[in-house]
Amino acid sequence: MLSKECHEETIFSFSEKPPRPIERRQRTRHLTILRVGVLIGPAGRELCLIRNISAGGLMAHVYSCHVPGEAVAVELRTDEPVPGRTLWADESNIGIQFDVPIDVEAMLAGNNPLENGWQQRMPRVEIDRLATVRAGARLYGVNTCDISQGGVKIETDVPLAAGEEVVITMDRFRPVAGLVRWSQDGLSGIAFNHVIPFRELIAWLRPAPGGA
Repeated sequence: MLSKECHEETIFSFSEKPPRPIERRQRTRHLTILRVGVLIGPAGRELCLIRNISAGGLMAHVYSCHVPGEAVAVELRTDEPVPGRTLWADESNIGIQFDVPIDVEAMLAGNNPLENGWQQRMPRVEIDRLATVRAGARLYGVNTCDISQGGVKIETDVPLAAGEEVVITMDRFRPVAGLVRWSQDGLSGIAFNHVIPFRELIAWLRPAPGGA
């Protein structure tokens, strides 16, 4: 069971220096409420947890292997990659130095809801897995294109109506209820009724043993 006293939050700093590795005695803390981002590296896109971020760089908890010197980019907002390079790698944590310092104040402001009341979209990653979508009594076979904790984009031969309540069951994942937000040119966006827990999504995104 997770201790409620061991939670951490993403730390923001206005320093232009990238974060250094954490001290060993802090390793027992659980990463449960950290900000989620997307790391774009040699192996493609992957979700990560942002532990510490400054104007000059960040420290992230990652779920694949990385080495110092890699050219990478980090999406802290959807479709706004920040280019940089890995400075260090220590077990599951890496340090990244941005090519150009970012505006931390603007990043903090970006956590607020948009003018129309919607929150900014959660970080997404590309996927290519089969799924079924149930809309009332109808059942469709679809292909998933990308996913975040809050929703999924699918490719379907049968148009889904915006506003329609659906349940999507992805390959090797539990059924998830949601609402069709948009549908166009054979693609549809589904917003989940409840955010998928980060650890559950990460476990599903990892390749199955013996798989590709």
